[in-house]
Amino acid sequence: MSYCKLPVPTQPSVCHWLVEHTDVKAADINRAVKLCLAQSGHDDDCVDALIRLGAVRDEEVAQAYATLLAVPRLDMEQACALDAPALIGSERFLRHYGLVVLHAGPAHLSVAARAPVSGYGLDALGYLARQPLSLVIATAVEINTLIERFHGQGRSAMDALIESLDGDGDALDDIEHLKDLASEAPVIRLVNLILQRAVESRASDVHVEPFEGQLQVRYRIDGLLVQGEAPPASHAAAVISRLKIMARLDIAERRLPQDGRIMLRIQGKELDLRVSTVPTSFGESVVMRLLDRQTVRFDFPTLGIDGPRLATLLDLLERPHGILLVTGPTGSGKTTTLYTALTRLNTAERKIITVEDPVEYQLGGINQIQVKPAIGLDFPGALRSIVRQDPDVIMIGEMRDLETCRIAIQSSLTGHLVLSTLHTNSAAASITRLLDMGVEHYLIASTLQGILAQRLVRRLDPATRIAFPAPPELVAQHHLDRYTEQRPIMLYRPDSDAAGGGYHGRSAITELLVMNDELRSLLMRQADVATLEEAARRHGLVTLYEDGLRQALAGITSLEEVLRVARGD
Repeated sequence: MSYCKLPVPTQPSVCHWLVEHTDVKAADINRAVKLCLAQSGHDDDCVDALIRLGAVRDEEVAQAYATLLAVPRLDMEQACALDAPALIGSERFLRHYGLVVLHAGPAHLSVAARAPVSGYGLDALGYLARQPLSLVIATAVEINTLIERFHGQGRSAMDALIESLDGDGDALDDIEHLKDLASEAPVIRLVNLILQRAVESRASDVHVEPFEGQLQVRYRIDGLLVQGEAPPASHAAAVISRLKIMARLDIAERRLPQDGRIMLRIQGKELDLRVSTVPTSFGESVVMRLLDRQTVRFDFPTLGIDGPRLATLLDLLERPHGILLVTGPTGSGKTTTLYTALTRLNTAERKIITVEDPVEYQLGGINQIQVKPAIGLDFPGALRSIVRQDPDVIMIGEMRDLETCRIAIQSSLTGHLVLSTLHTNSAAASITRLLDMGVEHYLIASTLQGILAQRLVRRLDPATRIAFPAPPELVAQHHLDRYTEQRPIMLYRPDSDAAGGGYHGRSAITELLVMNDELRSLLMRQADVATLEEAARRHGLVTLYEDGLRQALAGITSLEEVLRVARGD
């Protein structure tokens, strides 16, 4: 008798679902089948092979089984809050078949099953319990975590790996010994686990920082740093050396900063990691920027730029010459906005050349140059050369000095559209920044077409956000009645009990200053920033703060996020 009433989907049906709903290609299925045939002579483990090849993520396979079986995905927070049920079978049996009993009721067992699901394992568990099974689908990591929590010693995956480390982590004076230690399986798995956690948590950056007596690992998720599990301080040098080996850096050089890249595939994702190391008091600090080529979307509405502001921005991009600047602090999404603009401009009729430090994403059909100051290829040197390459559009990663600004202005005057970035707090402040660098008023007035200032705010999860009537004091303080016709005025806050604290992803709040005759006249008369901004507002400039309030009232973000990011702007 079968105690699992749901028929387990066949491997071909799961593969078909993955091809239809994920990035898995038919060629990936063929590779997986060939691998299965070579190893076992049959293709019964095709989905497992896809996971091993890195063609699909565990979460995608779990979603496939949950959909095809019409059962829920495991809620890990709820599962971890349960009391440990009685052990049915053995821990070895549960690990082998990827099963965890969540609750033993009088009428049925609530069971979490690892995808790919084992029909034999489910029947065996039902037979042991003499009860029908109620299923939820989980990933391998979730199942192992629950087994360890309910029936093991409560260790995390990091704890289990740390136990397998050798005890000679402190003997790191010998570079060859350090290289050997960094190449051993436990250290490799530790580093892979750190990177896997980064992917699972949607981190944009990973910080690995040695301090006295501890190694700290932090993940930047939706713009905020979050503490993560870390290896012991005694193996800090081995972990950091492993990262340096992966990035092709010199592990013997610990006195100077170094930069490198790591290309790897984790959970079916092609990742490009920008690696930076700097020496600190207790070792080398490593920061890795994760660039996910598959999930990044170069689309203005997705970024949060829409409506009249988008129409004006697109009009600026269609102009044949001039300078368009994107401004904001580090980490405000300036490069992504520029790449989105280039994607819009990228047609067969236009030649586009970029000079960047570094090149973050490869864009098809666009000539991208990576500056290399060590060999004399800096921004000014590269710009002087590319003007002779007959481009229509030039993108400069950053306006860093007067020489770069002058070449950009000269390129604009000779009929090129120039896109670049500046580090300033507002759109109008960018003009002051250019003047401070030594650019003349008349050159700015004659070449600058527009300035887009932006910040990133965390997006509220639409499924869990909580709406509430805006208190009268908030309406009066922020003049919210000016930005919506809705009555009563509603604001939204995150559900702090939801995954990610109620936020998921980020949105850009922007202000777009478009140069016109009045602004150019004021600039020629050397007006200050406040005067320029006041004139721009008369012509429709919406500030960062005001755009943030608009998004808060629309439920895209919370008022607290807007005040955190744009307060005082």
